[in-house]
Amino acid sequence: MSNAIRKRISKKITKALHDFGLIEDGDKVLVAVSGGKDSSVLLMELAARLGKFLPDCEIGAIHIQSDFADKAPREFLERMAQQYPQIPFYFKDVAVEGRLKEGRKLNCYWCSTQRRTELIKFARENGYNKIALGHHMDDIVETLLMNMLYKGEFSGMPPMVPYEKYPVSVIRPLCYCEESEIIEYAEDADIRKFTCTCEFSKASHRKSIREEIKSLTKGNSTLKANLFESMRNIRMDYLL
Repeated sequence: MSNAIRKRISKKITKALHDFGLIEDGDKVLVAVSGGKDSSVLLMELAARLGKFLPDCEIGAIHIQSDFADKAPREFLERMAQQYPQIPFYFKDVAVEGRLKEGRKLNCYWCSTQRRTELIKFARENGYNKIALGHHMDDIVETLLMNMLYKGEFSGMPPMVPYEKYPVSVIRPLCYCEESEIIEYAEDADIRKFTCTCEFSKASHRKSIREEIKSLTKGNSTLKANLFESMRNIRMDYLL
């Protein structure tokens, strides 16, 4: 693997872990792995840090297999599990489509809610206090603008979110990483051809928002990073 892209991603993960205190001594971190490039890169990087560049913690990985999804990502992750014997891998089947009430159609929100519910349940039952998700800077900025446009609220995906009802927090160690960097990493590591993403996401609002951000930033990473930074540089005197 190219040292350049590995170092760039590693440096950004280190900064995120430090800036937001994402992983601390005694944590049990459950990495949610879909089989896609983002969560796969996240798992690879956290695995490389175990026992050396992470606090004294435990890392586990879980893949939730829905009843409508392709089996290829699971097969890829089963092979990945053999490469990281120090990390316990869990595979859980969930009837996401089967839980739909009569007359309802499958959509991203329903699928995400069902999967997140199962993640939290598994984490609580198995002593994991943090769930690591593979959301990157592009995901976070897109969510910010989607919530402003479609919900009329200034909210997004913080790097760490403690659940009020459960002793579990969600963390996003890739928050400083751009999707283009993760793609480069995955291609360099020769794993992108094995990974896939959900087909339903292609029909969501997120795709159109992604194109709008490209138009706004003209591909300028600094401008995209400024959108991200705006979420913690809030001037309350100049808001309603």
